[in-house]
Amino acid sequence: MRVNRILLSSALIVVALVLQVSVLARLHLPGAVPDLLLLTVLGLALVYGHVGGALVGFCAGLLADLAPPADHAAGRYALVLCVIGYLAGLAKPENGRLKSATGPMVVVVAAAIGTTLLYAGVGALVGDTAARHVGLPSLLFTAALYDLLLAPFVVPGIMALARRADNDPLAEAGSSAKSADISSGWLSSGTGLKIGGQRGGLGSLKTKARTRTARVGRIKGVKRL
Repeated sequence: MRVNRILLSSALIVVALVLQVSVLARLHLPGAVPDLLLLTVLGLALVYGHVGGALVGFCAGLLADLAPPADHAAGRYALVLCVIGYLAGLAKPENGRLKSATGPMVVVVAAAIGTTLLYAGVGALVGDTAARHVGLPSLLFTAALYDLLLAPFVVPGIMALARRADNDPLAEAGSSAKSADISSGWLSSGTGLKIGGQRGGLGSLKTKARTRTARVGRIKGVKRL
């Protein structure tokens, strides 16, 4: 990953984790807790692709595993977010632009349900049966509902920041110079004029124009006589 991607992803993950632990987790909503960290990973994965989404998801999940008041085995949420980030990155549009909000909303709902199921499944493997006591159906419904309501305020902003940070001014300058060369090539091929440092073509055209002007003047002078 590029340096600007790493810096932006790290900053967004830290901010999302702090807000989730200090604000969202203390709302005491029924069922699940709105997963701001998951939405951050989804927004970055839709811009960076499946490889970047997997790396961002793993780092975000590992940080959540180590941050207090985590009460589960370290690496559990890292594995879940790594898989979710990889799968979400597969939904990245080819041109990098989203045509509608339907696709991201479907990704958010699928990711919320998939995260809850994977987290409960990994917990069952390590002996954590808390999801059974709380009620898995209510967790799935509330997780999808909360994340879907929060997604329009988070995912588009994350994607916009990721795209802006991913733009390289040097690359843009190179692309503009390349487009200028292409346009000059189209002009030269379409008109027969040689554009650039070849001054001979332009000089010959000027000479021909002067010769034609002189001939016209001579003809007019003969007619006047």
